[in-house]
Amino acid sequence: MFKCLKKQSKKILIIILLVFLNFNIINFSYAVDDNDFDYVWIDEAVEEGKTIKEPEVLSRHAVIYDRTSKTVIWGKDEMTETPMASTTKIMTAIVMCEKLGEERMKETVEVCKEAAYTNGSSMGIKTGDKVTYHDLLYGLMLPSGNDAAVQIAISIAGSVENFAELMNEKAKELGLEHTHFVTPHGLDREGHYTTAKELAIITDCALSNPMIAKVVATESYTVTINGYPKNLNNSNELLGYLNGVTGVKTGYTSGAGRCLVTSSNRDGFEIITVVLGSDTKKIRTKDSIRLIEYAYKNYKLKNVEELVEEEYNKWCKLNQKRIYVNKGVKTNPDIYLAKVQNKIYPITENTEIIIDSEVETNYEAPIAENTVVGKITIQIDGKIIEEIKIKTKEEIKRKEIKEYFIQFMEMFKQVI
Repeated sequence: MFKCLKKQSKKILIIILLVFLNFNIINFSYAVDDNDFDYVWIDEAVEEGKTIKEPEVLSRHAVIYDRTSKTVIWGKDEMTETPMASTTKIMTAIVMCEKLGEERMKETVEVCKEAAYTNGSSMGIKTGDKVTYHDLLYGLMLPSGNDAAVQIAISIAGSVENFAELMNEKAKELGLEHTHFVTPHGLDREGHYTTAKELAIITDCALSNPMIAKVVATESYTVTINGYPKNLNNSNELLGYLNGVTGVKTGYTSGAGRCLVTSSNRDGFEIITVVLGSDTKKIRTKDSIRLIEYAYKNYKLKNVEELVEEEYNKWCKLNQKRIYVNKGVKTNPDIYLAKVQNKIYPITENTEIIIDSEVETNYEAPIAENTVVGKITIQIDGKIIEEIKIKTKEEIKRKEIKEYFIQFMEMFKQVI
C-alpha cells in the first residue's frame, strides 16, 4: 500500500509540475506575443523619436532613404545582404504591374493548386477560384498573401522560377548589386536576399507606380472571389496611425525576422524607412517610428539649385570672356549650364554645403557643340554629391583662308 501511495504521489507531483510548466509556457508565450499592438507604447516611441540625437535601433539592418535626392540619410548595416521575408512582394508588385499594364489588371484568372496550397499568410483563395489580377494585387500587398504571389507568378511567367528571373532582371535594371530573388513571396530560400538600402530603392521604384502607391496606402479593401465579396485588411501597423505614413509592406519569416518598409510624406518631404531582422513586431514598429520621427525632427529640404545658379552667375561674370577658342571662326563661345539632376537635398542645421566651380579657358578650333568648359560642384558634408557641367552651345569651326582674308580687310579699313 505504501508503494502504491508513493507511486500515486509521484504521478501527482508530475502532473502538478506539468501544469506549472504549461502555465509558465503559456504566460511566456503571451508575454512575447508581438502581435499585441500597444498604442500607449507607440505614443511613447513617437515622443522619444522626436528628441533623440541619433537613432538607437535594435533591428539588425535599417535605413532612412530620401525619395527626392535618392540618398541615404541614415543607415545601420544598410548594405549587408540579408533575407527580407514578405517585403519581397514589393518587387513582385512592380514586375506584375509593368508586365500587365493597367488594362490587363482587369483580367480574371483561375487559381491553380500550387497557389492555393502555398504555406504562410494568404488572401484565402482556393483551387479553381476566379479572381482578377487587380484583386490579386490587393491580396498580395494588404494581407501579404503568399497564395496571391504564387498565382501572379504562374499566371504571368508560367512558373515561380521564371517569375523570379523577371524580378532579377528588374533588380539589374535598377542597378542593384546585392539583391537576388528566388521566390515572389519571400519565404526563406537559399539565395534569396537584399539589403536595407537596395530594398529602399526597390520601394522608391514601386511608389512611382500610381497603382502600387494606391494599394499600399489602403487600410482595408473588398475584393471579389467567385463573385462574392471578401474584405482584406492591411498588415501595416503604422498605416492610418502615424502622421504622414503612406504604406508600404510588412514581413516575417524565421530566417528574416520581423521586417517593415514604411513610406512617409510630411509637407512634401518623402522618406522611406526600412528595418530588417527585428526580433519582435514591437521592435520593428518602435525602430521604424524612431527613424521616421528622427528624420522629420532633424532634417529639412534645401533647394541647392538656387545656390548653383548663384555660383553660375558669378562664374559667368568672371570667366565667360576669358574662354578663348584659338583659330576659331568665333573666339568666345556661347555657353550654358547643364541641368541639376537632384535639386533638393535633406540637410540638418549643421550640414556644410559647399558650391565650388572650375573653368578651362584655352581651346584650339575646331571644338564640338557641348564641349565642357567648366563645372560647378556640390559638396555636402565633404562628399561630392553632383557635378554640373558648363558647356558650349554650338560647334566652332576652324578659320579658313577666306575668314583670315575678311578679318585682314576689316582691320585694313580701320587703319585707313
